[in-house]
Amino acid sequence: MQDSWQSGDPYEYYMGRWSKLVAAQFVDWLSPKPQLRWLDVGCGSGALSEAAISRHNPEIVIAVDQSEGFVRTAQHRLGSLAICKTGNALALPVDDKSVGIVVSGLVLNFIAQPEKALSEMKRITRKDGTVAVYIWDYAGKVEFLNLFWDAAVALNPDASPLHEGRRFPDANAEHLIELYKRAGLSKIETIPLEIETKFSDLDDYWQPFLGGQGPAPTYVSKLDDSAKRLLKERLAHSLPIAADGSIKLSARAWAVKGIV
Repeated sequence: MQDSWQSGDPYEYYMGRWSKLVAAQFVDWLSPKPQLRWLDVGCGSGALSEAAISRHNPEIVIAVDQSEGFVRTAQHRLGSLAICKTGNALALPVDDKSVGIVVSGLVLNFIAQPEKALSEMKRITRKDGTVAVYIWDYAGKVEFLNLFWDAAVALNPDASPLHEGRRFPDANAEHLIELYKRAGLSKIETIPLEIETKFSDLDDYWQPFLGGQGPAPTYVSKLDDSAKRLLKERLAHSLPIAADGSIKLSARAWAVKGIV
């Protein structure tokens, strides 16, 4: 099954609120100088670019994504403070040594050639500039996704290879450091970014999975109505639902940065 990445608004509903929380921690950890030229690789619906703009006064943000739908959503969200372009992470539409900081959020693990992507990020970054990314700790601590996939696999063992905790076993600090070393970046640092993912009730948890954007929603979009109902019922029994109906879970992303 091929993940769907076409429409920005459903993805924003599914992942955007959590991306926003992680992005804020991430850009503050970078401690960037003001008035830098930023490039956001795989910008999605624009959460990371928005955090850079609102918190660190960049000269300009260039946001690139391969999906035209995501680019339209990001441009509408960011307005004149960003230049949003359609482009591929393996051949970025940006000149050599033209930006001061390159960032990428929740994307690197989905790129088939992550070392080549890092090489491209390095190519367009000025000397002493920063290349920084973060990805979910899928195999470790992303409870709202892992609990979903655990329920899906319990009902359909054939879905096991789609479980993001199994698809991305190397989404951790050690692997990111090794990738950065092979890319020739220096002064490499990593940090865990921890957030709480709180849902007001079961529907607040379930409805974002119906948008069809990203691995889990793509999976749900392929199910018939009966299978969807069974999956929701399974989640109703397996999720830690509080007396007031709310669901509190935790998630962790791993961030890494290095200097060109």
